[in-house]
Amino acid sequence: MTKVMTIIGTRPEGIKMAPVARALEASEYMESILLNTAQHRDMLDQVLDLFHLVPDYDLNIMKAGQRLEELTVRLFEGITPILEKEKPDVVLVHGDTTTTFIGAYASFLRQIPVGHVEAGLRTNTLYSPFPEELNRQMVGRLAAYHFAATEKNRQNLLKENARPDSIAVVGNTVIDALLEISERPFEFDDELKPIFENGKRTILLTTHRRENLEEMEQVYRAVQRIVQQHDDIQVVFPVHKNPVIRQKVMREFVDMKNIYLIEPLGYEQFVHVMKQSYLVITDSGGIQEEAPALGKPVLVARNTTERPEGVEAGTLKLVGTSEEAIVTAGETLLNDEKAYQQMAAVRNPFGEGNASRQIVDFLQSAGGQMEPAGIDRKQVLYR
Repeated sequence: MTKVMTIIGTRPEGIKMAPVARALEASEYMESILLNTAQHRDMLDQVLDLFHLVPDYDLNIMKAGQRLEELTVRLFEGITPILEKEKPDVVLVHGDTTTTFIGAYASFLRQIPVGHVEAGLRTNTLYSPFPEELNRQMVGRLAAYHFAATEKNRQNLLKENARPDSIAVVGNTVIDALLEISERPFEFDDELKPIFENGKRTILLTTHRRENLEEMEQVYRAVQRIVQQHDDIQVVFPVHKNPVIRQKVMREFVDMKNIYLIEPLGYEQFVHVMKQSYLVITDSGGIQEEAPALGKPVLVARNTTERPEGVEAGTLKLVGTSEEAIVTAGETLLNDEKAYQQMAAVRNPFGEGNASRQIVDFLQSAGGQMEPAGIDRKQVLYR
């Protein structure tokens, strides 16, 4: 039996790894251990409850005002003794957070094979997004198993000399989670119910990227202009808890009609808000994969994206943070039904909801026999 430790710490990791953890628990060939660093506390707890998961270990690492350097040290100190105690055959990490990087590096130092879920995403610009791009590149060098969502992600890994037999293209596990939650019966609470029963088309807006902080006012002004030009349009905006973002939001959207500023939503509520929306404007990474699975066009308010497959397929449009570009793209989708349907009807390039099962099958067939790091050493040494 293969002992697999899954390390999570943030809300997105919890969402995307919950289907994997459950698939591991259901396998008769796997012993599953779930380690929660709690880099996010309340938001991640909600996700664990939603998917009925109870961590075997909880480091409770979250601390107000914590610098990345301090977080890094505390993660090392928390994860290391658990690895030494449990001695897993493989450690699974997800994506590009500090929990991901330190979980992978601590495992690598003990020569424990690392499986990287959502591997191969790249902007190749180290400060965009920051610090996520560096984190995922570093994990890519450490990992023995690379679970890529798309063929383009696989090609990124091959360019970095990952062994071909260490890569599995499985789709994105977030689609597994999304489809399960979106199909559950759901009713909005008293705050949201009247919003979605008033007959208006809804734009879902989310912003949180550090690298966008100086340009966020342009995004907000673009949204204001769109709303002012359409009586049948409203905006639902779950406002990130970052105090800098909140200050900008409150300044830009004070007393704005048809713009609903709400607290961050639990995952289940958020999925159903997305499901009921007409289109999405976001600088998030995960939403670029989730919204297309529900047939929602996405305007990406960033200058780069690590998910170019969505742009190429036509489900995403990269508009940057320019006020004029966002207004122009938004007006096109709101006024041109053909243009809207061309985006909404595209098949989602990020998976069909069976990624978690494929990951477990891959690990079962590999049997922990690969090297701790899945790099083609001959290519690295002699290229």
